[in-house]
Amino acid sequence: MHLNASGLIFRYASELRKKETPAEKILWEKIKDRQIEGEKFRKQHPSKKFVLDFYCYRLRLGIELDGNHHLLPEIKLYDDDRTEILESYEIYILRFTNKEVMENIDYVIGRIRECILELKSRE
Repeated sequence: MHLNASGLIFRYASELRKKETPAEKILWEKIKDRQIEGEKFRKQHPSKKFVLDFYCYRLRLGIELDGNHHLLPEIKLYDDDRTEILESYEIYILRFTNKEVMENIDYVIGRIRECILELKSRE
């Protein structure tokens, strides 16, 4: 489930849970308690050497929210490498900007729902 994440990663995830961004709070309110297609999400979930913003273990679906700093070339490169590594562990990653969550939550929820249904159809 955690892909042998270290104790350090677990502590980091715990700290991140205490420092939710406004976008994370908004999305969490929409996906917690199995609100989308009955699927359970965890927030700030340790996986190997990373912490996923949100994670559905059953479907191996990670959701990442990106702030403006993710537009910087070096951060974009890091994010791309991170996604590639996570996908090598068969974790599918959906990315949204904080702006998308703040300004168009219906779109974000719709995309998450589509992805869940697609992943379920592969079972």
